[in-house]
Amino acid sequence: MKLKPSYLIAFVFSVLILLWFIYGTVRNETTAPATPAPTQQAAPSVVIKRLHAEQHENFINLHGRSEAAREVFIKAETAGLVVRTPIKAGSIVKRGTLICQQDIDARQAMVDQAKAVLRARELEYSAAQKLVDKGYRSSTQALTALAALDGAKASVKQTQIELGNVNMRAPFGGVFEQQVAEVGDYLAPGQPCGLLLELDPLSITGEATEKQIARLKLGQIAHITLATGEAVTGTITYIQSKANPATRTFKIKVTIANKDNALKAGVTANIKLSSGTTLAHLIPASVLTLDEAGNVGVRYLDGLNIVRFAQVETIDETAAGIWVTGLAARTDLIIRGQDYVAAGTEATPSYEGGSP
Repeated sequence: MKLKPSYLIAFVFSVLILLWFIYGTVRNETTAPATPAPTQQAAPSVVIKRLHAEQHENFINLHGRSEAAREVFIKAETAGLVVRTPIKAGSIVKRGTLICQQDIDARQAMVDQAKAVLRARELEYSAAQKLVDKGYRSSTQALTALAALDGAKASVKQTQIELGNVNMRAPFGGVFEQQVAEVGDYLAPGQPCGLLLELDPLSITGEATEKQIARLKLGQIAHITLATGEAVTGTITYIQSKANPATRTFKIKVTIANKDNALKAGVTANIKLSSGTTLAHLIPASVLTLDEAGNVGVRYLDGLNIVRFAQVETIDETAAGIWVTGLAARTDLIIRGQDYVAAGTEATPSYEGGSP
């Protein structure tokens, strides 16, 4: 069958259009610029320092305050007006020093009367004893006179004590810290005349935690730094056996010599106690950081240059840095760039000074 010319022309045009589209597609693919392959981002750079554990003396640091060894109010033992206060506040006094004196009133007269009665009872007893010896009196009468004599002696002693009570004296040597009563004040028994402190020795008290108390013992040397600038040493003389139920801490007391009373009571103090040696690392304080849970630690590199986080505990602070525990014996510590890397990521290390 012979095709009509119109069909033949349409077929030819269709073939030509198809070839044109195929040619355009191939040409675009061959002339289009090639898409560059994605490049791998370089690992961040950090500076590390290789650390080796060392034996370091372990210290316990406690906060405390200085206290007087003894602190008492000197109180009246009898009633009366204060007539003398010979010691000024702040004076150093010896044991037995007169601090306050009350009016004697009739106390001396009572002593004199008791002594007069005593003399009479002595004569009565002597006479009764002579009559007994001669057989004119029974021994019972002599014993009665002796009892009266003993009563008279006790009365003298009692009135003498009452007379002596007007003199309020220092029960121990120390510093007369505060004068409470003035001349003319009336003091009843038990009312204070002044405050006396014993500052030699001086006590430093602090609170130890449940973990720390097991590492402390009586007689242990303590290094004390006072807020006033003095640095002294002392020994632990008291460790509380029962914890404070509110704070779960134990009170300790360190005793230090203070012969010239130069150290004051009530001063804030730092107590530094040695508790043996332990393996530790000396690190810069600037490398300390926090993990997501808020734990204090440092970042370091493992053997595959992967960043890791280690929680550490500070055991001592020095001018050269801080001593910490919690790291492996050999650790490649990140000392610069630690804030720009995260645990679990890779980092490119360079050693401080150029070599491990």
